[in-house]
Amino acid sequence: MEKVLTKDLQPGGMPLDLKGYEKAGGYQGLRKALKMTPKEVVEVIKNSGLRGRGGAGFPTGMKWSFVPTGKDAPHPKYLCANADEMEPGTFKDRLLMESTPHQLIEGMIVAAYAIEADVAYIFLRGEYIVAAERLRKALAEAYENNCLGKNILGSGYNLDMHLHLSGGRYMCGEETGLLNALEGKRANPRTKPPFPQTSGLFGKPTIVQNVETLCNIHHIVNNGPDWFKGLSKSDDGGTKIYGASGKVKRPGLWELPMGTTIREILEEHAGGMKEGLKFRGLLPGGASTDFLVEEHLDVKMDFNEVQKAGSRMGTGTMVVLDDRTCPVGMVHNLEHFFAQESCGWCTPCWSGLSWAEKMLKGLEEGQGQESDLDRLAFVCRFAAPGNTFCALAPGAVEPLQSALKYFREDFERHVREKRCPWR
Repeated sequence: MEKVLTKDLQPGGMPLDLKGYEKAGGYQGLRKALKMTPKEVVEVIKNSGLRGRGGAGFPTGMKWSFVPTGKDAPHPKYLCANADEMEPGTFKDRLLMESTPHQLIEGMIVAAYAIEADVAYIFLRGEYIVAAERLRKALAEAYENNCLGKNILGSGYNLDMHLHLSGGRYMCGEETGLLNALEGKRANPRTKPPFPQTSGLFGKPTIVQNVETLCNIHHIVNNGPDWFKGLSKSDDGGTKIYGASGKVKRPGLWELPMGTTIREILEEHAGGMKEGLKFRGLLPGGASTDFLVEEHLDVKMDFNEVQKAGSRMGTGTMVVLDDRTCPVGMVHNLEHFFAQESCGWCTPCWSGLSWAEKMLKGLEEGQGQESDLDRLAFVCRFAAPGNTFCALAPGAVEPLQSALKYFREDFERHVREKRCPWR
């Protein structure tokens, strides 16, 4: 994966065309996969230890194994790339699609072959206009060169792939909300079970995977599961695109071994904090994760270790808090976003998040009361996992509940001083 990510860009930032991509090693994983059976491809992905890079971290090969296969399996089957990247602080999939569109397409073809899918969709965030242009061009090239369509590369396998632009709601990033939107419905979550693997798009078996996950697939098939596991510093296989935003010296993205520590990402790759600023904390995986603080800097950024530290790795893109930014104001900004993006399907989300946002606004404007802190803690429990249809509200309250834990004095100062101390 590192080879393609670092060499697939031409001078001027334009991605390679299909011929250039093939010259750099592209579509070799597809050719190898087409000589295997679909079940063999699934086993390779299982053995690699690849876990979903969209946030949940579910084992990819295991997810695929739930799809019914064989002559009696229902058809058509679908594969959907979740490219609706609207998580605040997350921008890794945009890099992949703008820089290496053929990498995503090849990974999707291999994944579709593994689950015996007939149709694939790239569900793209509507604001990603550059990515859309480059994906359209790459898809046309793939069809022209028999990498898509009928009898792909003479293998007998058929697959059509379409680009679908999202209407622009955060809920579309939740897999069942995405499927409803793709069917032309309102992007509300579906009750599970049934799960999409057995009853997804148009009631047929469907796999939804994140862009970064799919960009790993053909590299694993081409190089083997042991190669992929050997790239990692942890039990989770492979590399990860880590990112950092906020007041660091070099905000950006870096492909590093899975299990790289927070300290290395923050200090070596992001360059540490800007001059005159001190580190206070960070959201390790985008806006819907719990804060980690200085005591957690040596935690490995993988799914299990970050969870042990009290947060989630999520998308692996850190949002960094400095000592001159108000944590209450930061959380208020996030809760305003989440409350606005709630689909309104369940009470803890549409009511609870709106309530929390109003209380945080009151604190920022000097109208907060001591009792508001207890009410905010109640909202966090009210919107906890198991109380909602999907993960939007539980994720939305993670930065709030952890801010109340680590930065409670800042909340109390807002109440005592009847103002935001950072203004």
